Amino acid sequence: MPPAMETWSAPALPVPLEPVEGADGDQSAGSVDLGGFGDGSFGVWTITAGTSTDVEVDEVSVILAGRGAVEDLDTGAEVALTPGTVLRLAAGTRTRWTVVEPLRKVYVVR
Repeated sequence: MPPAMETWSAPALPVPLEPVEGADGDQSAGSVDLGGFGDGSFGVWTITAGTSTDVEVDEVSVILAGRGAVEDLDTGAEVALTPGTVLRLAAGTRTRWTVVEPLRKVYVVR
């Protein structure tokens, strides 16, 4: 059973980065899984400047730092990403991430 209470400093948490496959340029990303939550998990994710595509899982996240945008490639809808943005992504959504300043977010996925 996990402890009754745990804390982390999401802005200061070390996140190992790896090159993003298929990115335009030298973009890197990484995450640290912090544990389970119901039938999902949560953690911290970061990505450096650049452009890349992805297919999403069910996720809710809060942008902590950085600046960019995420575009739904099927509908053309685009969301600006700045500190404080709360983002909901549905599983299977094809996205393009355009990162101007390195992004860091806290996420919950299932």
